[in-house]
Amino acid sequence: MLSTKQAAAYLGLAVPTLRTWRHRRIGPASFRMGGHVVYRLRELDSYLDACEAADSRSNPELNPLNRVPRPKRDRSGRRINERCAA
Repeated sequence: MLSTKQAAAYLGLAVPTLRTWRHRRIGPASFRMGGHVVYRLRELDSYLDACEAADSRSNPELNPLNRVPRPKRDRSGRRINERCAA
């Protein structure tokens, strides 16, 4: 179990940021134990994994550069048929 201070250091966040997220019910899961807020290490790792999966820089499926290219258009905005444009 990690305290709020330890969890914030593990995530590279400021303690107030983690507290704000907890009150807004966003961020990694936490719970109270003996009157103290604690975080499980596996919950912090799961949160980091979810953030990484949602980032287009680390998830090729979300990378806009991997999308199907848009069709070419002429100056008037009409599509150019590349097969017949010889």
